[in-house]
Amino acid sequence: MNYPDISVIIPCYNEEKSIQLMYDRLITSISSITVNFEFIFINDGSKDNSHFELIRLSKEDSRVNYINFSRNFGHQIAVSAGLDYSKGSAVVIIDGDLQDPPEVIPEMYAKHKEGFEVVYGQRLKRNGEGFFKKITAKYFYRILKKITSVDIPVDTGDFRLIDRKIVNDLKKMPEQNKFLRGQIAWLGYRQTNVFFERRERKFGETGYPFSKMLKFALDGITGFSDFPLQFVTKTGIFISFISFLVILYAIFSHFILQKTITGWTSLIISSMFIGGVQLISIGIIGEYISRINKNVQNRPLYIVSDTNILPKD
Repeated sequence: MNYPDISVIIPCYNEEKSIQLMYDRLITSISSITVNFEFIFINDGSKDNSHFELIRLSKEDSRVNYINFSRNFGHQIAVSAGLDYSKGSAVVIIDGDLQDPPEVIPEMYAKHKEGFEVVYGQRLKRNGEGFFKKITAKYFYRILKKITSVDIPVDTGDFRLIDRKIVNDLKKMPEQNKFLRGQIAWLGYRQTNVFFERRERKFGETGYPFSKMLKFALDGITGFSDFPLQFVTKTGIFISFISFLVILYAIFSHFILQKTITGWTSLIISSMFIGGVQLISIGIIGEYISRINKNVQNRPLYIVSDTNILPKD
């Protein structure tokens, strides 16, 4: 079988209005590299007519493939499905909302031809995003970089080109809580970057509200760092040490200074503080246990409702 030179994976969630424009820009960009390519659109349980748009495109162009999920499984799972079905020697991951410019792909491919297995897009600006999202994203990646032993590039998303060997290695990492940019960084190989400006979203609303951003951040931290567990242990030791000092002072005050420590307010504040620390600690430990539980269940990452992609030989 003649496998394509490039597979482009495009996860979509309610991107009905963006699909045609994304296709047009991808065609222009990829055609400047090779005529042997494939597009894989993953419809992640969209509630609009994205599915029908993809079917229409696939009938007009045989190089357009689609995977339709039975429900919304999430962005990282959608990308993982695209990786599973891709056949190209090089694979490009790009979101379907047009914020990452397809015109950067030829530059990525040129770097790949120089011998780099991973070429990731590094953002110079994040246009069209609010202050809160910009500041939280900025500091999240920098904190994550400090608390992990993996060199995860800052100011990067999933927009990147990866070699087939990277795809094959990712398939050997079956964890349910996917954090692909961390997994790719963990794999190593030769990696480099190209700079670009992230564009303003043209249609619709973001599929990443605060709740999903928080879950994504927790997946990244718990998947690549045991710092939270170390923090819980060190906090427990510190509070125990302070409590021991308070006990010594109370004994000294009662028997030597002849002053018994009293105070309902201080007692309640201390109890609430220790109780809060305990709840936070249990929550952090619970996050790690939750990851173990999901992997032990061994459920499939996603369910495909329908697709036009034939199985590989």
